[in-house]
Amino acid sequence: MRIIIAGGGEVGFHLAKLLSFESQDITLIDISRERLNYAENQLDIRTLKGDACSLSLLEEANASSCDLFIAVTAQETTNITICGLAKQMGCAKTIARISNIEYIHASSPISFEKMGVDELISPEELASVEIQQLLDQSAFSDSYEFEAGELTLIGTKLKDAVPFIGKTVKEVASIFPDVHFMPIALQRKGTQYTVIPRGDTCFEVEDLVYFITLKEGVEELYKLTGKSKEVIKNVMILGGGNIGTQTAKTLCNKKFNVTLVEQNKSKAFDIADQLPDVMVIHGDGRSVELLEEESIESMDAFISVTENSETNIMSCLMAKSKNVKKAIALVENMDYFQLSHSIGIDTLINKKLLTANTIFRYIRKGDVVDLTTLNNLNVEILEYIVNENSKVHGLKIRDIDFPRSATIGGVIKEGKGIIALGDYTIEAGDRVVVCTLPRAIPRIESLFL
Repeated sequence: MRIIIAGGGEVGFHLAKLLSFESQDITLIDISRERLNYAENQLDIRTLKGDACSLSLLEEANASSCDLFIAVTAQETTNITICGLAKQMGCAKTIARISNIEYIHASSPISFEKMGVDELISPEELASVEIQQLLDQSAFSDSYEFEAGELTLIGTKLKDAVPFIGKTVKEVASIFPDVHFMPIALQRKGTQYTVIPRGDTCFEVEDLVYFITLKEGVEELYKLTGKSKEVIKNVMILGGGNIGTQTAKTLCNKKFNVTLVEQNKSKAFDIADQLPDVMVIHGDGRSVELLEEESIESMDAFISVTENSETNIMSCLMAKSKNVKKAIALVENMDYFQLSHSIGIDTLINKKLLTANTIFRYIRKGDVVDLTTLNNLNVEILEYIVNENSKVHGLKIRDIDFPRSATIGGVIKEGKGIIALGDYTIEAGDRVVVCTLPRAIPRIESLFL
């Protein structure tokens, strides 16, 4: 697949890195020679220096014959313009990064497809949605919804009081036959290896386990894992950038009590004018004294989304020391994900990873409508739409030649989530959620083509 990426910043470089690992034909365009030199030294890709809005440069990049054009420069107007040019030159698919959330939710007669943009992506919007889902399932470390929650992905660490510790998946299924969830991935304590659970896989203390669950299965998981559903009402947000402001706006609409701390005075006043229902505090959120004055100990959740990862981590640690129930930190360094649980922070989020998840579904073969990855686990969760020509069509799950390094977590049939077991017959129109290790992706793709 021929892919052109315009913009060699953090998001662009991260995408180029991940896509190059997939043996894709990547061309990276940027105006900075320093960025391109760094990319060339790190990755096996082609680079071009210059303005991606230049028609001659787009011709040199062979935009007319590329399969996917991704514009992720710092300027959304530039991204939209580049995609429009590339589309008219013959590019098959275009994706533009934007910061104005209004564009994503624009209704008719506004059509960005008519302008040549097939997909709009806002890393800030993705991060805001991720935060909302994490607050909805506050007792768990990770949460992701498929089809508005018909199937939900939940991650949690098992404590020694969990009743199925020391038992295999098959034994748990016989002891709790009426549960509405299924384990799809786990990581043992002290390792970085991802295990796709099978019937003989045994649950151990401190396993980080991910489940696919129905709506009613969420309550069952709360009970079985010994978690209590925390009521989140009072939320403090550190950082008044796009993510902080968008998150505050959404949470206010959902009747949360929101306090936002912003260090820049003029920005703080602008946010206060824009969001009258939010308590906006002008001050340095790194100050323990300030946070104590604003009653951080009375907060149910603390969300730190400043531009500095270390500030976000340290402020979340301070919030946890004040017995705040849920702490979420925005980080840029992917290596921090390995430390999140050991240092005591509930959840880390990363804009680059969220953006990559959204874009990756366009390079997977088959009708992929959703894709996500798990923090610090080397797996992909894909949602496929089955068509009549798919090899899995008409087969029972037990009869599918499915690789051991992948599993079916659930099926959405006619808008209703199902935990599908071996006797379930897959039919055209079903939306199948698959968890897979990278090495099994080609096999999985061949089954759903």
